[in-house]
Amino acid sequence: MTQVSWLDRIHSPEDLRALPFDALTELASEIRQVVAETCSRNGGHFAPSLGVVELTIALHCVMDTPRDKLIWDVGHQCYPHKMLTGRARRFHTLRQPGGISGFPRRDESPYDAFGVGHASTAISAALGMALARDANGEDYRVIAVCGDGAMSGGLCYEALNNVGYLSPNILIVLNDNEMSIAPPIGAMSRYFNQLITTQFYNRSKQTAKDLLQRMPAVGQRVLNIGHKIESSIKNLIVPQETIFEKMGIRYLGPIDGHDLGEVVTTLRHVRDLKGPMLLHVKTVKGKGYEYSESDPERWHSGCDFEVETGRKMVAVGEGVSGQPPTYTEVFAQTLVQEAEKDRRITAITAAMPAGTGLSLFADKFPKRFYDVGIAESHAVCCAAGMACEGLRPVVAIYSSFLQRAFDQIVHDVALQNLPVTFAIDRAGIVGDDGPTHHGVFDLSYLRMVPGLVVMAARDEAELRRMVVTAARYDGGPIAYRYPRSRGTGATLDETPEPIEIGRGEVLYESARRSGRPSVAILSIGTMSASALSAAAILESKGIACAVADMRFVKPLDRTLLKRLAEECDLVVTVEENVVAGGFGSAVNEAVGAMEIERRVVNLGLPDRWIEHGRVPDLLKSFGLDARGIARHALSALESHAQSVAHSEVVAK
Repeated sequence: MTQVSWLDRIHSPEDLRALPFDALTELASEIRQVVAETCSRNGGHFAPSLGVVELTIALHCVMDTPRDKLIWDVGHQCYPHKMLTGRARRFHTLRQPGGISGFPRRDESPYDAFGVGHASTAISAALGMALARDANGEDYRVIAVCGDGAMSGGLCYEALNNVGYLSPNILIVLNDNEMSIAPPIGAMSRYFNQLITTQFYNRSKQTAKDLLQRMPAVGQRVLNIGHKIESSIKNLIVPQETIFEKMGIRYLGPIDGHDLGEVVTTLRHVRDLKGPMLLHVKTVKGKGYEYSESDPERWHSGCDFEVETGRKMVAVGEGVSGQPPTYTEVFAQTLVQEAEKDRRITAITAAMPAGTGLSLFADKFPKRFYDVGIAESHAVCCAAGMACEGLRPVVAIYSSFLQRAFDQIVHDVALQNLPVTFAIDRAGIVGDDGPTHHGVFDLSYLRMVPGLVVMAARDEAELRRMVVTAARYDGGPIAYRYPRSRGTGATLDETPEPIEIGRGEVLYESARRSGRPSVAILSIGTMSASALSAAAILESKGIACAVADMRFVKPLDRTLLKRLAEECDLVVTVEENVVAGGFGSAVNEAVGAMEIERRVVNLGLPDRWIEHGRVPDLLKSFGLDARGIARHALSALESHAQSVAHSEVVAK
């Protein structure tokens, strides 16, 4: 008879708390196996979740979740949490259409106390919950699990400053795995590495307190100065107070995050102590598999690999024989070529050297490359400072992460008209990571900024030209966006030429005859391929077409737009961005300003959050494939014809 696994017995943390302690180690192994098997098929954040298995088990064993609020930072650590909170049987659907998300979501489970996909938010959110708890007269615990590089983000320190001042009952668990996605950056990382194990200090601290309480003759006077004696004891063991204690937050640790007994015992000791505390837990990213432990950066996420050996893995961004390079690779290679010609060019990333392709730049120009950690706002403001002093910084950040630096784009870069380049990777729908990572707002939030040039590449050859264009542009800030995918196979010029700022390009134009309806399809970015295919469908139905890659959302090519709008019966705009405020909105504004009476249909992403799923499937569902574009154009033409016919009848 097959023995039921420990994981199969867990429907909620209550079942976990009922298990014998000896079973927890076996449970940890089972969880790691399920994480590995699922990620090998579905992809996902493999190494981060492997590193927090014991910590997650201990937290749910000791805390009364979901009454106690458990807030995860860097939400890709949450896979063990999801399995222990009633989602183990659905875990095989991870990141699949209709399946569970790869990140905590409040609408998915009451155990997901706070939704998160971006780093450094947990302490702020936890403080807010603790303040609400106190205001409402409640008494649940609030625990923030902060780590995987999140402590390099400035939002953590804004929150810590407030925590130390307000002094609520809150527990911050620092999951210190010496990694974010890439190796850690910054002085705080060095500081964590220098903190010694202080279990002896904490035991001495409690012993001193007990000793004072057993000395009735000493009385209240000594008890009142107990904190001074405590500091003296600590200074014999730890030369200085930690930065956290200087801020008013009691520091405990570090402890071994893979020693279940130690973690459980420590959490039981601290869970009901008063005031803010930080528990420093040392873990190993990728724990449990030799290949992920030895190379956690590469195994931060993965898909299509053999669980036991790690073989056959193909990571996004790695070259594959016979396939086109990724847009990220083309960007990185072209930037290096330009940097060889212009010593002013520097490159900045926010903890994503491999993901953005800038590892290549770092290898070639180590003194001109800067990884600032998970600190996008700082990255942009720092770039502004560089530009003030004559450098030409290129800030490479994923589209959804660049949102975090909007104020710096506006106030620090654009307002001063500084020559900073924004290389916006992962633009458009990114697929399985879902709404926290889809880069579908950048055309809208950048288009409104005065003086900022905004481009989007239709293929890898155009991306090369845009990298060159930005590198040689002296007019101020400039941005180009590109997707997370391989290129189209376009021929790459060895010496790409810059593009004239604000100049679109007609990709196809058929002859127009009297009485034959006509459509102008204006696309931006990688939507050009679908636009061309849609034109072929429309041509087969007797409709004349023109297809233009506008290339620039700002400044818009008004000359080309005016000609096509005046010559065609219908204008259709197509973008992999939200319709609200995006490329189509720019066309609408321009057509109205030029007083051209022409119907414009805007195709793009809807005004709602887009779930995770395969990119082609999601685009098709929103009518952004070739058939969808053609269908919308036909419907608009039919509606227009009916309206004209009705007007003629009324006129008669």
